[in-house]
Amino acid sequence: MSIPDVVFGFGTHPEIDDIPELLRMTQQADRDGLDLFTLSDHPYIGGRVDAYAALGFVLGRTERIAGFANVTNLPTRPPAMLARTVTSLSALSGGRIVLGMGAGGLWDRITDMGVPRLSPGAAVDAFEEAIVLVKLLSGGGPAVTYQGEHYQVHRIEPAPVAAPPVWTGSVGRKSLAATGRVADGWIPGHAADWLSERYRESRPVIDEAAASAGRDPGEVRTVFNLPGRITDRPLPATRDRDGRWLGGSVAQWVEELTGAVLEHGASGFTLFAAGHGATDLTSLARWAREIAPAVREATAE
Repeated sequence: MSIPDVVFGFGTHPEIDDIPELLRMTQQADRDGLDLFTLSDHPYIGGRVDAYAALGFVLGRTERIAGFANVTNLPTRPPAMLARTVTSLSALSGGRIVLGMGAGGLWDRITDMGVPRLSPGAAVDAFEEAIVLVKLLSGGGPAVTYQGEHYQVHRIEPAPVAAPPVWTGSVGRKSLAATGRVADGWIPGHAADWLSERYRESRPVIDEAAASAGRDPGEVRTVFNLPGRITDRPLPATRDRDGRWLGGSVAQWVEELTGAVLEHGASGFTLFAAGHGATDLTSLARWAREIAPAVREATAE
């Protein structure tokens, strides 16, 4: 499966009790033509569904939609095993998987899982090594021996399956530079959008690092996590005083996202509920059936 130039998805944070609703939402999104669904990965929260178990379950009950952890909690998932997981999911689903990658954020909780704490700099070094190693252990070829500072493997055969696209949740300059060198996409942190100062300051770091590594910066797509309401009537203001997107009518969303693609190079949008809850089925349907098709049409070459 190839990922479209501009992708539309939705995100959720399912609890164990939410499994029936998760399946209803992803199957509806699949029928309605969305490209992606995303799940958070916080394995230290006992009530949450494990992200990778849920990905396999949902991909097995859908036909076209791709899935990914937004983003994978790398310190709790060794990269050699992560490579096996994502290449297997790719083979099982016909390529419907993206590898979202993070260096690890909530280290107090991560260490509660028995994982040794890394300094911020070391965590980013490990993050970059992990992306390289996942790609080495994909796509066939001779056995891999890799001796990194944080990860090592000895004579491990790569899976005969291509590595999925790797999209990161990088925030700091060092992590952003790693994204430019080795990743395929970037998800700006803290729901920052294309008009935010965070995006304006961060994206050039990725581009410069990509160019320094001999890569085309345009190969690293930007996919925005975008919380907001879809309203029946236009809102008098679609952004708050700080410039953060609030939402609006279908027409207001279409205008805003079309501009994001054509004027700011956005490559995709993942809809989240405005609060911390799940997107309701009605909003999800309007996102998939009205907003996404209109933006696709407006931005088609």
